[in-house]
Amino acid sequence: MPHRTQIFQVSTLYGAATLAAALDAGQFGPRDEARRILLVSNNAAIPETALRLDEMHGYERIAGRFDTVVSWNEAIRPYHPSSWGPRGNDTVIWQRAFRLAWDIGERDRIDLAVESIQVSPGRALAAIFSEAAIHVYADGLMSYGPTRDKLPLTIACRIRRLLHLDLIPGLTPLLLSEYGVESEVVPDAAFRRVLDEISQDAADDPRLAPVLAEKPTAVLLGQYLAAIDILSAEEEEDLHVRMLTGAARAGHRSVVFKPHPTAPASYSSALSKAAAEAGVRLTVLDAPLLAETLYRHAEPELVVGCFSTAMVTASAYYGVPVGRVGTRLVMERLKPYPNSNRVPLAVIDHVVPDLERGATPAVVGAAPETLSPLVRAIGFCMQPDAYKKLREPTAAWLRDHLADTPRHYFPELRLAELGLPGSRPQVRAKLQVRRAKRVVRRAVRRGGARK
Repeated sequence: MPHRTQIFQVSTLYGAATLAAALDAGQFGPRDEARRILLVSNNAAIPETALRLDEMHGYERIAGRFDTVVSWNEAIRPYHPSSWGPRGNDTVIWQRAFRLAWDIGERDRIDLAVESIQVSPGRALAAIFSEAAIHVYADGLMSYGPTRDKLPLTIACRIRRLLHLDLIPGLTPLLLSEYGVESEVVPDAAFRRVLDEISQDAADDPRLAPVLAEKPTAVLLGQYLAAIDILSAEEEEDLHVRMLTGAARAGHRSVVFKPHPTAPASYSSALSKAAAEAGVRLTVLDAPLLAETLYRHAEPELVVGCFSTAMVTASAYYGVPVGRVGTRLVMERLKPYPNSNRVPLAVIDHVVPDLERGATPAVVGAAPETLSPLVRAIGFCMQPDAYKKLREPTAAWLRDHLADTPRHYFPELRLAELGLPGSRPQVRAKLQVRRAKRVVRRAVRRGGARK
């Protein structure tokens, strides 16, 4: 009788914790009915210089839930996990090679659990194991946004479900819904238990002790927006200073800054100067641990960020009030409009108080009635071809609510491009001129190519 093998692909500890919680909750079946392989990929631009998953506190506890751990980077070396995929005619050869390397029988049935089916390595694995059932799990707020790219039907028809955390109760994920994929919540209690496991593993880290000694009442979450060309390095540095200023204005005099692993050290220097000027005691935590571990040990009274998923987990799993800084600036800088960060930004912008406008930090609860139609309208504007059924609801919502909605959610040019309410005649006229010029240029190029 053929055996069953489950392959779980992860690239972040947060994603691995989500999978661990799903396993503990029995969402992948009984432990003794399948062999489980943890496939670890490092998707950093230069993996050799980035923090590895196995260097993070709590990794060993999570890895213990699997029978085998395999490095995807080693398996496909010298190719990069984010850019490599098999050529169409080579998928059978690659499957045979991986079955042999990972000790998977020729007749073993395979299930895949991937964190993103839209890009590699998830896309590559789905192509190689072409008969496998696919389970997608969502790593944070991205699940509420639309699917970024159209999937081949040979992959889409094999997706069984979307597993996600219920970060915003009442808000249903848009991701993969156009393919009829049902979403399934990973239980909060199971995820919190995994977070507690990870926190216990970090308790003895000497880098955590000085932070706790300062009794910080606020946590600042660093971003890495300069690394992905959304903000300049100077603007991102200023964003972190604004976070500190907002926390100080809210009355906090001891704060800890948790930089993103790829953030340059100069950010901390700028923050130190700003903290001294504001009379705030600043501690920088540069340790390989999740923000949630810091919440568990430091028990802060405030978490400040831009649009990090860790802001929502602070509220959802630790009851910590949160405040936002800089969401409007970042949303205005996102290019192109379908950028996958747009919905997470909009969610945070809509449900988290703005510290710079004097709003009182608050715990994020269930989704307000206004959030779901807003997210679906943005999702349609991002991917109109994939969500055609949302056109009429979006148009109706814009007619009724656009006047009361911040315009950075729906740029006028984008509304004109899609023929939706909210664009002026002169903007539509300019757009028609641009389109006519593009048609002429293409015709000229084709004519030149024929000569």
